[in-house]
Amino acid sequence: MNKIYNPERALWKTVLKRPTQSVADIEEIVNAVFREIQSGGDSVVRSYTKKFDGVDLQDALVAPMEIEESNELISKDLKIAIQQAKNNIEKFHRAQKTQRITVETADGVQCWQEKRPIQKVGLYIPGGTAPLFSTILMLAIPANIAGCKEIILCTPPNKEGKVHPAILYAANLCGVTKIFKVGGIQAIASMTFGTETIPPVYKIFGPGNQFVTVAKQIATKYGIAIDMPAGPSELLVMADDTANAAFVASDLLSQAEHGTDSQVILVSTSKKLIEAVETEVAKQIKDLPRKDIAVKAIGNSKLIFVEDQQTAIDLINEYGPEHYILCVENEEFYLEQTYNAGSVFIGNYTPESAGDYASGTNHTLPTNGFAKQYSGVNLDSFMKSMTFQKISEKGIQAIGKTIELMAEAEGLQAHKNAVTLRLESLK
Repeated sequence: MNKIYNPERALWKTVLKRPTQSVADIEEIVNAVFREIQSGGDSVVRSYTKKFDGVDLQDALVAPMEIEESNELISKDLKIAIQQAKNNIEKFHRAQKTQRITVETADGVQCWQEKRPIQKVGLYIPGGTAPLFSTILMLAIPANIAGCKEIILCTPPNKEGKVHPAILYAANLCGVTKIFKVGGIQAIASMTFGTETIPPVYKIFGPGNQFVTVAKQIATKYGIAIDMPAGPSELLVMADDTANAAFVASDLLSQAEHGTDSQVILVSTSKKLIEAVETEVAKQIKDLPRKDIAVKAIGNSKLIFVEDQQTAIDLINEYGPEHYILCVENEEFYLEQTYNAGSVFIGNYTPESAGDYASGTNHTLPTNGFAKQYSGVNLDSFMKSMTFQKISEKGIQAIGKTIELMAEAEGLQAHKNAVTLRLESLK
Protein backbone atom coordinates (compact mmCIF):
# COMPACT_ATOMS: atom_id res chain seq x y z
CA MET A 1 0.00 0.00 0.00
CA ASN A 2 1.15 3.54 -0.71
CA LYS A 3 2.11 5.30 2.52
CA ILE A 4 2.37 9.06 2.42
CA TYR A 5 3.49 11.17 5.35
CA ASN A 6 2.54 14.83 5.73
CA PRO A 7 1.97 15.60 2.04
CA GLU A 8 2.33 19.29 1.18
CA ARG A 9 -0.94 21.00 0.29
CA ALA A 10 0.43 21.88 -3.12
CA LEU A 11 0.67 18.14 -3.83
CA TRP A 12 -2.78 17.13 -2.55
CA LYS A 13 -4.33 17.10 -6.02
CA THR A 14 -1.70 14.62 -7.20
CA VAL A 15 -1.83 12.52 -4.02
CA LEU A 16 -5.63 12.26 -4.18
CA LYS A 17 -5.89 11.55 -7.90
CA ARG A 18 -8.44 8.89 -8.80
CA PRO A 19 -7.34 5.88 -10.89
CA THR A 20 -9.86 6.62 -13.63
CA GLN A 21 -9.67 7.53 -17.27
CA SER A 22 -10.86 10.96 -18.30
CA VAL A 23 -14.10 11.44 -20.23
CA ALA A 24 -12.07 12.32 -23.32
CA ASP A 25 -10.39 8.90 -23.28
CA ILE A 26 -13.63 6.99 -23.83
CA GLU A 27 -16.08 9.60 -25.12
CA GLU A 28 -15.39 8.72 -28.75
CA ILE A 29 -16.30 5.06 -28.15
CA VAL A 30 -19.48 6.01 -26.32
CA ASN A 31 -20.57 8.48 -28.99
CA ALA A 32 -20.11 5.85 -31.71
CA VAL A 33 -22.36 3.37 -29.88
CA PHE A 34 -24.97 6.07 -29.24
CA ARG A 35 -25.12 7.01 -32.91
CA GLU A 36 -25.53 3.39 -33.99
CA ILE A 37 -28.29 2.64 -31.51
CA GLN A 38 -30.10 5.89 -32.30
CA SER A 39 -30.37 4.83 -35.94
CA GLY A 40 -30.38 1.02 -35.67
CA GLY A 41 -32.37 0.24 -32.53
CA ASP A 42 -32.79 -3.34 -31.33
CA SER A 43 -30.61 -4.95 -33.98
CA VAL A 44 -27.62 -2.86 -32.94
CA VAL A 45 -28.29 -3.53 -29.25
CA ARG A 46 -28.37 -7.23 -30.00
CA SER A 47 -25.03 -7.09 -31.82
CA TYR A 48 -23.37 -5.27 -28.92
CA THR A 49 -24.80 -7.76 -26.43
CA LYS A 50 -23.28 -10.55 -28.50
CA LYS A 51 -19.95 -8.72 -28.71
CA PHE A 52 -19.58 -7.69 -25.06
CA ASP A 53 -21.63 -10.28 -23.17
CA GLY A 54 -20.99 -13.26 -25.42
CA VAL A 55 -24.61 -14.20 -25.98
CA ASP A 56 -26.96 -13.77 -28.94
CA LEU A 57 -30.41 -12.86 -27.57
CA GLN A 58 -33.47 -12.92 -29.79
CA ASP A 59 -35.46 -11.02 -27.18
CA ALA A 60 -33.93 -8.80 -24.48
CA LEU A 61 -37.13 -8.52 -22.44
CA VAL A 62 -37.20 -10.75 -19.35
CA ALA A 63 -40.26 -13.00 -19.57
CA PRO A 64 -42.73 -13.47 -16.65
CA MET A 65 -41.69 -17.15 -16.45
CA GLU A 66 -38.08 -16.17 -15.76
CA ILE A 67 -39.22 -13.93 -12.91
CA GLU A 68 -41.31 -16.75 -11.46
CA GLU A 69 -38.36 -19.13 -11.68
CA SER A 70 -36.13 -16.68 -9.83
CA ASN A 71 -38.44 -16.92 -6.85
CA GLU A 72 -37.59 -20.61 -6.54
CA LEU A 73 -33.85 -20.07 -6.97
CA ILE A 74 -33.51 -17.70 -4.02
CA SER A 75 -33.02 -19.17 -0.55
CA LYS A 76 -35.54 -18.44 2.18
CA ASP A 77 -32.86 -16.76 4.29
CA LEU A 78 -31.88 -14.39 1.48
CA LYS A 79 -35.53 -13.52 0.88
CA ILE A 80 -35.89 -12.62 4.56
CA ALA A 81 -32.72 -10.52 4.40
CA ILE A 82 -33.89 -8.68 1.28
CA GLN A 83 -37.27 -8.02 2.92
CA GLN A 84 -35.65 -6.56 6.05
CA ALA A 85 -33.43 -4.32 3.94
CA LYS A 86 -36.48 -3.29 1.89
CA ASN A 87 -38.40 -2.36 5.06
CA ASN A 88 -35.58 -0.19 6.38
CA ILE A 89 -35.00 1.54 3.04
CA GLU A 90 -38.73 2.22 2.74
CA LYS A 91 -38.88 3.70 6.26
CA PHE A 92 -36.00 6.07 5.60
CA HIS A 93 -37.21 7.20 2.18
CA ARG A 94 -40.90 7.58 3.15
CA ALA A 95 -39.71 9.91 5.93
CA GLN A 96 -38.30 12.20 3.22
CA LYS A 97 -41.78 13.09 1.92
CA THR A 98 -42.68 16.76 2.24
CA GLN A 99 -46.07 18.44 2.24
CA ARG A 100 -47.31 21.18 -0.07
CA ILE A 101 -45.87 24.57 0.90
CA THR A 102 -48.37 27.44 0.57
CA VAL A 103 -47.61 31.14 1.11
CA GLU A 104 -49.70 34.27 0.52
CA THR A 105 -46.90 36.62 -0.56
CA ALA A 106 -49.24 39.62 -0.79
CA ASP A 107 -52.94 40.15 -0.17
CA GLY A 108 -54.67 38.10 -2.88
CA VAL A 109 -51.44 36.54 -4.21
CA GLN A 110 -51.26 32.87 -3.35
CA CYS A 111 -48.14 30.82 -4.23
CA TRP A 112 -47.48 27.19 -3.53
CA GLN A 113 -45.02 24.40 -4.31
CA GLU A 114 -45.80 20.73 -4.81
CA LYS A 115 -43.65 17.77 -5.77
CA ARG A 116 -44.66 15.52 -8.65
CA PRO A 117 -43.02 12.26 -9.74
CA ILE A 118 -40.86 11.87 -12.82
CA GLN A 119 -43.12 9.68 -14.93
CA LYS A 120 -40.52 7.48 -16.67
CA VAL A 121 -37.24 6.43 -15.06
CA GLY A 122 -34.56 3.97 -16.12
CA LEU A 123 -32.44 1.96 -13.69
CA TYR A 124 -29.05 0.54 -14.64
CA ILE A 125 -27.90 -2.41 -12.54
CA PRO A 126 -24.36 -3.73 -13.08
CA GLY A 127 -24.14 -7.49 -13.32
CA GLY A 128 -20.59 -8.16 -14.41
CA THR A 129 -18.28 -9.31 -11.62
CA ALA A 130 -21.00 -8.89 -8.97
CA PRO A 131 -24.82 -8.93 -9.36
CA LEU A 132 -25.75 -5.76 -7.49
CA PHE A 133 -29.34 -6.62 -6.65
CA SER A 134 -29.09 -4.35 -3.58
CA THR A 135 -28.95 -1.35 -5.93
CA ILE A 136 -32.43 -2.27 -7.18
CA LEU A 137 -33.77 -1.71 -3.67
CA MET A 138 -31.96 1.63 -3.48
CA LEU A 139 -33.51 2.83 -6.75
CA ALA A 140 -36.84 1.09 -7.28
CA ILE A 141 -38.09 1.64 -3.72
CA PRO A 142 -37.86 5.46 -3.78
CA ALA A 143 -39.13 5.45 -7.38
CA ASN A 144 -42.27 3.67 -6.21
CA ILE A 145 -42.68 5.87 -3.15
CA ALA A 146 -42.37 8.93 -5.42
CA GLY A 147 -45.07 7.51 -7.71
CA CYS A 148 -43.08 7.02 -10.94
CA LYS A 149 -45.38 5.31 -13.47
CA GLU A 150 -42.75 3.53 -15.57
CA ILE A 151 -39.67 1.96 -13.99
CA ILE A 152 -37.44 0.34 -16.61
CA LEU A 153 -34.46 -1.78 -15.58
CA CYS A 154 -31.49 -2.76 -17.74
CA THR A 155 -28.84 -5.25 -16.61
CA PRO A 156 -26.34 -7.35 -18.59
CA PRO A 157 -27.02 -11.08 -19.14
CA ASN A 158 -24.54 -13.87 -18.43
CA LYS A 159 -23.11 -16.19 -21.11
CA GLU A 160 -26.28 -18.30 -20.94
CA GLY A 161 -28.48 -15.29 -21.57
CA LYS A 162 -29.76 -15.30 -18.00
CA VAL A 163 -30.02 -12.61 -15.35
CA HIS A 164 -28.99 -13.44 -11.79
CA PRO A 165 -32.12 -14.64 -9.92
CA ALA A 166 -31.54 -12.23 -7.03
CA ILE A 167 -31.75 -9.31 -9.48
CA LEU A 168 -35.02 -10.60 -10.91
CA TYR A 169 -36.43 -11.33 -7.46
CA ALA A 170 -35.57 -7.88 -6.10
CA ALA A 171 -36.85 -6.12 -9.22
CA ASN A 172 -40.17 -7.92 -9.05
CA LEU A 173 -40.46 -7.33 -5.30
CA CYS A 174 -39.84 -3.59 -5.69
CA GLY A 175 -42.27 -3.00 -8.54
CA VAL A 176 -40.02 -2.62 -11.59
CA THR A 177 -42.22 -2.36 -14.71
CA LYS A 178 -39.98 -4.05 -17.30
CA ILE A 179 -36.58 -5.75 -17.14
CA PHE A 180 -34.23 -5.94 -20.11
CA LYS A 181 -31.09 -8.03 -20.58
CA VAL A 182 -28.95 -5.20 -21.83
CA GLY A 183 -25.75 -3.87 -20.29
CA GLY A 184 -23.06 -1.25 -20.72
CA ILE A 185 -23.14 1.71 -23.07
CA GLN A 186 -25.87 0.07 -25.16
CA ALA A 187 -28.23 0.00 -22.17
CA ILE A 188 -27.82 3.71 -21.48
CA ALA A 189 -28.22 4.56 -25.17
CA SER A 190 -31.35 2.39 -25.43
CA MET A 191 -33.01 4.14 -22.49
CA THR A 192 -31.97 7.49 -23.95
CA PHE A 193 -33.44 7.07 -27.45
CA GLY A 194 -35.79 4.13 -27.01
CA THR A 195 -35.74 1.16 -29.38
CA GLU A 196 -38.47 -1.02 -30.85
CA THR A 197 -38.74 -2.83 -27.49
CA ILE A 198 -37.01 -0.66 -24.88
CA PRO A 199 -38.97 2.48 -23.94
CA PRO A 200 -37.17 5.82 -23.63
CA VAL A 201 -37.08 7.37 -20.15
CA TYR A 202 -36.77 10.88 -18.72
CA LYS A 203 -34.05 10.16 -16.15
CA ILE A 204 -31.45 7.41 -15.76
CA PHE A 205 -30.17 6.12 -12.43
CA GLY A 206 -27.55 3.65 -11.32
CA PRO A 207 -23.81 3.00 -11.01
CA GLY A 208 -21.51 1.35 -13.49
CA ASN A 209 -17.99 1.21 -14.84
CA GLN A 210 -16.25 4.14 -16.49
CA PHE A 211 -17.95 3.48 -19.83
CA VAL A 212 -21.41 3.53 -18.23
CA THR A 213 -20.51 6.70 -16.34
CA VAL A 214 -19.50 8.50 -19.53
CA ALA A 215 -22.55 7.10 -21.34
CA LYS A 216 -24.80 8.67 -18.72
CA GLN A 217 -23.05 11.99 -19.18
CA ILE A 218 -23.47 11.73 -22.96
CA ALA A 219 -27.18 10.99 -22.43
CA THR A 220 -27.61 14.45 -20.93
CA LYS A 221 -26.69 15.93 -24.32
CA TYR A 222 -29.88 14.34 -25.66
CA GLY A 223 -32.13 15.84 -22.99
CA ILE A 224 -32.04 12.95 -20.53
CA ALA A 225 -31.43 13.68 -16.86
CA ILE A 226 -29.17 11.47 -14.73
CA ASP A 227 -28.86 10.92 -11.01
CA MET A 228 -25.16 11.86 -10.91
CA PRO A 229 -21.84 10.90 -12.50
CA ALA A 230 -21.48 7.72 -10.43
CA GLY A 231 -18.36 5.79 -11.38
CA PRO A 232 -16.00 3.33 -9.67
CA SER A 233 -16.53 2.91 -5.94
CA GLU A 234 -14.37 4.71 -3.40
CA LEU A 235 -13.95 4.96 0.36
CA LEU A 236 -12.05 7.25 2.71
CA VAL A 237 -11.59 6.30 6.36
CA MET A 238 -10.54 8.89 8.92
CA ALA A 239 -9.23 7.10 12.01
CA ASP A 240 -7.11 7.78 15.08
CA ASP A 241 -5.83 5.60 17.92
CA THR A 242 -9.39 4.92 19.14
CA ALA A 243 -10.13 2.97 15.93
CA ASN A 244 -9.98 -0.79 15.60
CA ALA A 245 -7.31 -1.58 12.98
CA ALA A 246 -8.96 -4.86 11.96
CA PHE A 247 -12.30 -3.09 11.43
CA VAL A 248 -10.66 -0.34 9.38
CA ALA A 249 -8.84 -2.89 7.19
CA SER A 250 -12.07 -4.79 6.59
CA ASP A 251 -13.80 -1.60 5.47
CA LEU A 252 -10.99 -0.73 3.08
CA LEU A 253 -11.16 -4.21 1.58
CA SER A 254 -14.95 -4.13 1.33
CA GLN A 255 -14.64 -1.34 -1.22
CA ALA A 256 -11.47 -2.65 -2.84
CA GLU A 257 -13.29 -5.85 -3.87
CA HIS A 258 -15.81 -3.86 -5.93
CA GLY A 259 -13.47 -3.49 -8.89
CA THR A 260 -9.89 -3.04 -9.96
CA ASP A 261 -10.52 0.68 -10.49
CA SER A 262 -11.93 1.22 -6.99
CA GLN A 263 -9.94 3.41 -4.62
CA VAL A 264 -9.63 3.29 -0.83
CA ILE A 265 -7.85 5.80 1.38
CA LEU A 266 -6.99 5.88 5.06
CA VAL A 267 -6.24 9.26 6.61
CA SER A 268 -4.88 9.17 10.16
CA THR A 269 -3.15 11.24 12.78
CA SER A 270 -1.58 8.02 14.11
CA LYS A 271 1.43 6.35 12.49
CA LYS A 272 0.89 3.39 14.78
CA LEU A 273 -2.64 2.84 13.43
CA ILE A 274 -1.45 3.12 9.83
CA GLU A 275 1.10 0.34 10.42
CA ALA A 276 -1.50 -1.83 12.15
CA VAL A 277 -4.04 -1.35 9.34
CA GLU A 278 -1.47 -2.22 6.69
CA THR A 279 -0.69 -5.46 8.54
CA GLU A 280 -4.39 -6.30 8.85
CA VAL A 281 -5.05 -5.65 5.15
CA ALA A 282 -2.26 -8.05 4.17
CA LYS A 283 -3.70 -10.64 6.56
CA GLN A 284 -7.37 -10.34 5.56
CA ILE A 285 -6.90 -10.05 1.81
CA LYS A 286 -5.49 -13.59 1.59
CA ASP A 287 -8.86 -15.20 2.29
CA LEU A 288 -11.05 -13.11 -0.01
CA PRO A 289 -12.72 -14.92 -2.95
CA ARG A 290 -12.26 -11.70 -4.95
CA LYS A 291 -8.63 -11.40 -3.88
CA ASP A 292 -7.28 -10.69 -7.37
CA ILE A 293 -9.62 -7.72 -7.79
CA ALA A 294 -8.93 -6.41 -4.29
CA VAL A 295 -5.15 -6.65 -4.74
CA LYS A 296 -5.28 -4.46 -7.86
CA ALA A 297 -7.55 -1.93 -6.16
CA ILE A 298 -5.31 -1.85 -3.09
CA GLY A 299 -2.53 -0.86 -5.49
CA ASN A 300 -4.48 2.39 -5.99
CA SER A 301 -4.94 2.88 -2.25
CA LYS A 302 -3.28 5.45 -0.01
CA LEU A 303 -2.37 5.46 3.68
CA ILE A 304 -1.94 9.12 4.52
CA PHE A 305 -0.53 10.44 7.79
CA VAL A 306 -1.16 14.04 8.81
CA GLU A 307 -0.09 15.81 11.99
CA ASP A 308 -3.36 17.38 13.13
CA GLN A 309 -7.15 17.31 12.85
CA GLN A 310 -7.50 20.52 10.83
CA THR A 311 -5.15 19.27 8.14
CA ALA A 312 -7.04 15.98 8.06
CA ILE A 313 -10.46 17.56 7.58
CA ASP A 314 -9.14 19.96 4.95
CA LEU A 315 -7.71 17.02 3.00
CA ILE A 316 -10.96 15.05 3.34
CA ASN A 317 -13.04 17.96 2.02
CA GLU A 318 -10.59 18.35 -0.86
CA TYR A 319 -11.07 14.68 -1.82
CA GLY A 320 -14.87 14.63 -1.40
CA PRO A 321 -15.26 10.87 -0.82
CA GLU A 322 -18.22 8.80 -1.95
CA HIS A 323 -18.16 6.83 1.31
CA TYR A 324 -16.62 8.39 4.43
CA ILE A 325 -16.03 6.41 7.63
CA LEU A 326 -15.20 8.35 10.78
CA CYS A 327 -13.58 6.44 13.67
CA VAL A 328 -12.14 9.13 15.91
CA GLU A 329 -12.36 10.34 19.49
CA ASN A 330 -13.39 13.87 18.53
CA GLU A 331 -16.37 13.04 16.28
CA GLU A 332 -18.00 16.44 16.70
CA PHE A 333 -15.03 18.32 15.24
CA TYR A 334 -15.04 16.27 12.03
CA LEU A 335 -18.81 16.14 11.62
CA GLU A 336 -19.23 19.89 11.98
CA GLN A 337 -16.55 20.57 9.38
CA THR A 338 -17.37 17.86 6.84
CA TYR A 339 -18.85 19.50 3.75
CA ASN A 340 -17.98 17.10 0.94
CA ALA A 341 -19.02 13.46 1.28
CA GLY A 342 -21.65 11.21 -0.27
CA SER A 343 -22.53 9.28 2.89
CA VAL A 344 -20.96 9.32 6.35
CA PHE A 345 -20.51 6.31 8.67
CA ILE A 346 -19.70 7.12 12.29
CA GLY A 347 -17.99 4.94 14.89
CA ASN A 348 -16.27 1.58 15.12
CA TYR A 349 -19.51 -0.38 14.70
CA THR A 350 -20.82 1.39 11.61
CA PRO A 351 -19.32 -0.41 8.61
CA GLU A 352 -19.85 1.06 5.15
CA SER A 353 -21.48 -2.21 4.11
CA ALA A 354 -24.41 -1.38 6.44
CA GLY A 355 -25.30 1.51 4.16
CA ASP A 356 -24.72 -0.68 1.12
CA TYR A 357 -27.44 -3.07 2.20
CA ALA A 358 -29.73 -2.65 5.13
CA SER A 359 -29.45 0.40 7.42
CA GLY A 360 -31.90 2.35 5.25
CA THR A 361 -29.76 5.07 3.66
CA ASN A 362 -29.18 5.05 -0.07
CA HIS A 363 -25.95 3.65 -1.48
CA THR A 364 -26.13 5.32 -4.90
CA LEU A 365 -23.66 8.11 -4.27
CA PRO A 366 -21.47 10.65 -6.12
CA THR A 367 -17.89 9.59 -6.89
CA ASN A 368 -14.84 11.22 -8.49
CA GLY A 369 -15.13 14.23 -6.18
CA PHE A 370 -18.69 15.04 -7.29
CA ALA A 371 -19.72 14.91 -3.62
CA LYS A 372 -18.62 18.54 -3.64
CA GLN A 373 -21.74 19.48 -5.60
CA TYR A 374 -24.03 16.42 -5.86
CA SER A 375 -26.22 14.65 -3.31
CA GLY A 376 -26.66 10.91 -3.19
CA VAL A 377 -29.91 9.44 -4.50
CA ASN A 378 -32.92 10.22 -2.30
CA LEU A 379 -36.69 10.51 -2.68
CA ASP A 380 -36.42 13.94 -4.30
CA SER A 381 -34.20 12.42 -7.00
CA PHE A 382 -37.36 10.84 -8.44
CA MET A 383 -39.49 13.97 -8.15
CA LYS A 384 -39.73 17.51 -9.48
CA SER A 385 -40.73 20.59 -7.55
CA MET A 386 -43.48 22.52 -9.33
CA THR A 387 -44.63 25.99 -8.36
CA PHE A 388 -48.19 27.31 -8.67
CA GLN A 389 -49.78 30.70 -8.19
CA LYS A 390 -53.28 32.14 -8.17
CA ILE A 391 -53.87 35.87 -8.11
CA SER A 392 -57.22 37.46 -7.30
CA GLU A 393 -58.50 40.87 -8.40
CA LYS A 394 -57.22 42.29 -5.14
CA GLY A 395 -53.90 40.53 -5.70
CA ILE A 396 -53.23 41.97 -9.17
CA GLN A 397 -54.01 45.40 -7.77
CA ALA A 398 -51.54 44.80 -4.92
CA ILE A 399 -48.55 43.90 -7.13
CA GLY A 400 -49.59 45.22 -10.56
CA LYS A 401 -47.81 48.56 -10.33
CA THR A 402 -44.57 46.82 -9.30
CA ILE A 403 -44.77 44.50 -12.32
CA GLU A 404 -45.48 47.41 -14.69
CA LEU A 405 -42.51 49.43 -13.45
CA MET A 406 -40.08 46.53 -13.61
CA ALA A 407 -41.23 45.38 -17.06
CA GLU A 408 -40.97 48.92 -18.46
CA ALA A 409 -37.47 49.32 -17.00
CA GLU A 410 -36.41 46.16 -18.84
CA GLY A 411 -37.97 47.37 -22.06
CA LEU A 412 -40.54 44.57 -22.20
CA GLN A 413 -43.70 46.45 -23.10
CA ALA A 414 -45.84 43.35 -23.75
CA HIS A 415 -45.09 42.16 -20.23
CA LYS A 416 -46.31 45.51 -18.89
CA ASN A 417 -49.41 45.44 -21.10
CA ALA A 418 -50.44 42.04 -19.76
CA VAL A 419 -50.83 43.67 -16.35
CA THR A 420 -52.07 47.07 -17.48
CA LEU A 421 -55.05 45.54 -19.35
CA ARG A 422 -56.11 43.68 -16.22
CA LEU A 423 -55.76 46.70 -13.95
CA GLU A 424 -57.79 48.87 -16.32
CA SER A 425 -60.55 46.25 -16.47
CA LEU A 426 -60.98 46.64 -12.71
CA LYS A 427 -61.46 50.43 -12.74
